[in-house]
Amino acid sequence: MKYYIIAGEASGDLHGSNLIQELKKLDDGAIIRAWGGDLMTTAGAQLVKHYRELAFMGFVEVIANLKTILKNIASCKNDIYAWKPDVVVLIDYPGFNLRIADYVKSLGIPVVYYISPQLWAWKEGRVKIIKRAVDKLLVILPFEVDYFKKLNYNAIFVGHPLIDAIANFQLTPSIQSHFSLAKKKLLLMPGSREQEIRAMLPTMVKVAQLLGPKYETIIAAAPSQSISSYNKYLENTNIRVLQNNTYNLLSEADLAFVTSGTATLETALFKVPQVVCYKGNALSYLIAKQIVKVKYISLVNLILDEPVVEELIQGDFTDKKLLQAALKLTDPQPLNQMLDKYQQLEVLCGGKGASLNAAKEIIAILK
Repeated sequence: MKYYIIAGEASGDLHGSNLIQELKKLDDGAIIRAWGGDLMTTAGAQLVKHYRELAFMGFVEVIANLKTILKNIASCKNDIYAWKPDVVVLIDYPGFNLRIADYVKSLGIPVVYYISPQLWAWKEGRVKIIKRAVDKLLVILPFEVDYFKKLNYNAIFVGHPLIDAIANFQLTPSIQSHFSLAKKKLLLMPGSREQEIRAMLPTMVKVAQLLGPKYETIIAAAPSQSISSYNKYLENTNIRVLQNNTYNLLSEADLAFVTSGTATLETALFKVPQVVCYKGNALSYLIAKQIVKVKYISLVNLILDEPVVEELIQGDFTDKKLLQAALKLTDPQPLNQMLDKYQQLEVLCGGKGASLNAAKEIIAILK
């Protein structure tokens, strides 16, 4: 069978790669063409376009790059039409993928949406597109089945694929040499987009310096970014940058400063105490504040429905408040409370098998 998979971000590339591996196990004749990244390519997909050319975050940034975005959508539609896949699998990335869903449905090709658009946060009206264009919606957050049921749509919970990704992870022995055993290890995760790094990293670096010599600090660099994107913020520091080593680093870290996104859940599943950070374009943030309807920005707090990890958003993301939040986690009581909640989080995420469950659902629709 011919599978066309579209992922537009680093997290989608990770989940897409694990999905591809399971599809190939279940379908010996699987041919996979994709928009994604290096991980999906390594898993066996023929890559059409890398997600680093697609990742625009924020209202202002999307408007500024609208011409490029529309060109990418047209290119994707033309490629699907020419290649004629048996099924199209959309992974998150709703602004792009929902437009593709409508088009693919018009061609009579089955559409499976894996990792649902977060309609419970904003743009609930998008459910109309899902109802008319998506044949099967596979969700990874436990509360999403009931949410979509209220909207008269039957979603299927397959579990969270990060459980599999972390369970399959094996520590690279050489990573040990990057850390000083005499020090605590602070991990900075400023995001995978250049605009996130620009907004988050300077403050993270300043606080890492304020924490003093008892912490050794390393930045987990996104595979889509060059090392130079980080180094320009590190003059006169001992902070180092490691690329393609995020899970190795999380397995060793004692504390992390994490930009809001999938990385907050990864950090929790590795049982690393964290402070969640977010700062974006001021106008984009003001617009988002008016229309986004969630209590929390981190997946950890959203899934547990309580403020387990501290979130420093926009004006609250300052060196003073980040330092206070970090020092708070040196106190055994709040630290242990966070770690206990992490255990509950893992149970709620559904255990192992999400990628396999998703692959089975995709193949089932072809039968």
